[in-house]
Amino acid sequence: MSGTPSLVSVKSVYRRYGTLEAVRGVSFELEPGEVLGLLGPNGAGKTTTMQMLCGVLAPTAGEILIDGEDHLVSPLRTKRKIGYLPEHPPLYPELSVDEYLRFCARLRGVARGDAARAVDTAKSRCGLVDVGERLIGNLSKGFRQRVGIAQAIVHSPSVVVLDEPTVGLDPIQIREIRSLIRELGADHAVILSTHVLAEVQAVCDRVQILNQGRVVLDERLDALRRAEGAIRLGLRRPPPATALESVPAVTGVETLDHQTLRVFHQPGADVAETLARRAVDEDWGLFELTPEQSGLEEIFVSLVFAEEPPPTRDRSEPAEDEIK
Repeated sequence: MSGTPSLVSVKSVYRRYGTLEAVRGVSFELEPGEVLGLLGPNGAGKTTTMQMLCGVLAPTAGEILIDGEDHLVSPLRTKRKIGYLPEHPPLYPELSVDEYLRFCARLRGVARGDAARAVDTAKSRCGLVDVGERLIGNLSKGFRQRVGIAQAIVHSPSVVVLDEPTVGLDPIQIREIRSLIRELGADHAVILSTHVLAEVQAVCDRVQILNQGRVVLDERLDALRRAEGAIRLGLRRPPPATALESVPAVTGVETLDHQTLRVFHQPGADVAETLARRAVDEDWGLFELTPEQSGLEEIFVSLVFAEEPPPTRDRSEPAEDEIK
């Protein structure tokens, strides 16, 4: 971390609905040019967290700083620095793209003399130059999503928050939106909430997993890619599992078939060379040694299902999946 304040700083934020804690002590920081993927099962608190970040909801406790300013103390100034695309874009189908974006620019405080330039820039970045005069209601789902992103960036915010930006799109449209998100990440801090793990792997620098309102993982994607999960070991004459477990840093052995095993080891430990040497020296008949990585899907499932059951609640209060 540099000595300058983070662009976004969320500190021990809670959001309660009666006795239900939808968000419990969430903390994270976001730097300029960083894309954060926010993951979690339904009801994990992702949308609630983003709504608090954007000023739609006030936190019950905790602090949110946008570029060093308290979100609750200076809401008008901090909201000008944020662009938000909710899961269902706030579009007016009876307006043309140009009319709608001019309207959004004025709502976001863009000066009247600068609005035309701001709209042209947003359309250019989102691939909407050729559809400016078309009614939003006549556009495809993919183009409507682009219009939704354009309204989120028309005022050149420092932080862009995107909630499920590719839901309902076809594979070509998904690729186009992902490319746009990567481009936004070069000039903005971006928070992307999605259920699609491949989307996080494709566009994000960091991943944060929420479950039952709490952060259960906050890690950079490159660090997760470097983390070795296990080694797939093929031996024509495999020894007893105890022989492999005696190798330093090996934490367990799983038998896949009569000649194939999966050897688990401590994170970051390099045991491949030791296993290969032992296999040759002791004539185990080595024919395969393949490092395996724990994919984001495996990490997600292991963290979510390792959690304790959700807390009981007063039935008169909304369920967490009802409030996201």
